[in-house]
Amino acid sequence: MAEARLTANDGGHWLLEGELGFETVPAILAHPGADIRHTADIEVDLKGVTRADSAGLALLVEWLRESERAGQRIAFVNVPPQLLSIARVCGLDEILSLSR
Repeated sequence: MAEARLTANDGGHWLLEGELGFETVPAILAHPGADIRHTADIEVDLKGVTRADSAGLALLVEWLRESERAGQRIAFVNVPPQLLSIARVCGLDEILSLSR
């Protein structure tokens, strides 16, 4: 499985790239740039995600939980069709406010 990368840009904009799976998601969660406590509202751009499974969806759910605890807003944009389909089947597409 290819590596996943998270790039935190200025102003709470993050770029997520690569494959989101059981092998790569733990490293993304541990990435220092993924700490939302020191960021205002966040937008995560998933345009660089090439493949995702349920672990990728779990990553988004975890970030949503963390943002809610911190009193922040998080938005996911350019969600790949594969990840959007998984979210729809699980009934999480509306909860996560996913947009393509």
